[in-house]
Amino acid sequence: MVRMPAVAGKFYSADPVQLRQELSEMIPQDKPAKAIGIIAPHAGYVYSGGAAGKVYAAVEVPDAIIVLGPNHTGMGAAAALAPSGEWLTPFGLVPVNDRLSQLIMKHAPLVHEDSTAHRFEHSLEVQVPFLQYRNQHVSIAALCLSLPDFDSISRVGTGIARAIAEYGAEVLMVASSDMTHYESAAKAKAKDELALERLANMDPEGLLQVCRDHEISMCGVIPATAMLVAAKALGATASRLVCYTNSGEVSGDLDAVVAYAGLTVS
Repeated sequence: MVRMPAVAGKFYSADPVQLRQELSEMIPQDKPAKAIGIIAPHAGYVYSGGAAGKVYAAVEVPDAIIVLGPNHTGMGAAAALAPSGEWLTPFGLVPVNDRLSQLIMKHAPLVHEDSTAHRFEHSLEVQVPFLQYRNQHVSIAALCLSLPDFDSISRVGTGIARAIAEYGAEVLMVASSDMTHYESAAKAKAKDELALERLANMDPEGLLQVCRDHEISMCGVIPATAMLVAAKALGATASRLVCYTNSGEVSGDLDAVVAYAGLTVS
């Protein structure tokens, strides 16, 4: 099957020439380093594309990618893996990495193939043009997550790590998340610093807990937690904040912002 774009022309340009130009401006010239995972935001490119671009510029993008996003629609399975096929973007088709997908299901039994969760979900889709821009040979395994507790998230993260280890080639995990939503820029930053501290300490359970205890509306905390569990199992020891910003930097409205953070994990 072909997963059709849900937000092309809305969150990012549907015109491939214009999209390439926009990405060239968002992704700075940098010396990329190897990473096990990243966290990148997923709002409209006009707001969060600069933050995402800085993260993608900072890391090498291998041929195999696992994209993990939250479930904004509430549809489908709690750990939904995109089925075999291709994803269409303005740049063309991106194949689903069937071998990596099968290994994820082998090692993470909570994961099930389910196209319903992915059909209208923007958080994974908006990452794909960035990946294509950085590596035209990229393939993806895509997970949409709405798991309820740390135990189940950890089991999926551990399974992902085992899948990557068995895969035997370089894989980059991309956790898609924005930070605090619809609070003042100052309040958002104060809350987000609590979450970013847990990320800096490589503390996945603490990240999930602090977001729940302090009502931090980090929409991708579940995929970020799973990615961090997997990254630690694969030997990651450090998280680096590449960029932190908010929508008010573009709109001028600092009273009700959505905040964005970009991080690398290695």
